[in-house]
Amino acid sequence: MLEDLTQRIVEAGNYISGQVAFEPKVGIILGTGLGSLADGIDIVGKVEYGDIPNFPVSTVESHAGRLLFGHLRGQPVVAMQGRFHFYEGYSLQKVTFPVRVLKALGIETLIVSNACGGLNPLFSKGDIM
Repeated sequence: MLEDLTQRIVEAGNYISGQVAFEPKVGIILGTGLGSLADGIDIVGKVEYGDIPNFPVSTVESHAGRLLFGHLRGQPVVAMQGRFHFYEGYSLQKVTFPVRVLKALGIETLIVSNACGGLNPLFSKGDIM
């Protein structure tokens, strides 16, 4: 089972590397509400999730479903435009698969965002929770 997972990660990573000659060390998973950050990336390459072997495809309408490679304020990054959720019916292995692929591509720092709420009346929009 682990060998099969490793093989699928390698296949996905090899495909992506063959499409984009760019090796960022920072990955960003753009969650709900942070998709506009992609507008600030000077894009050098894009890879659609549906083209990547073994990669899940986002079912959330607002998630574009692609990897963006480029520079964000001079920093080489790869951004996931769309992610996968257990509540969409994906297994936990599928939900975490893209993170494993990013690691295989050489990502050392991963920034993950999400939309969330809290019951604390002292929370304000934009607070880090």
